[in-house]
Amino acid sequence: MRPLALAPALAAALIASPALAATIEVTIDKLVFSPASVQAKVGDTIEWTNIDILAHTATVKGGWDVMIPAKSKGKVTLTAAGAVDYFCRFHPNMKGHIEVAP
Repeated sequence: MRPLALAPALAAALIASPALAATIEVTIDKLVFSPASVQAKVGDTIEWTNIDILAHTATVKGGWDVMIPAKSKGKVTLTAAGAVDYFCRFHPNMKGHIEVAP
């Protein structure tokens, strides 16, 4: 009987536990963010892997600016819900979009 008495407490603890944050990977190749549009949640991390020979940024007007050197990575953790459009400061035709759920 003892295990049954613990079941409601265990169930409550599991429900109350926050979901684990995810890392969403975006590749930069030939001046393109791929995928160009991703879905994420608050607390998730976006990680860009730049395989180009040029440096890039992931820049949000009035927001964050992540430098991503050639053959390197850059990342940002999402702190607010909403739609986020970003671009590369060095190559403004490079654009990406993130839908951030609460």
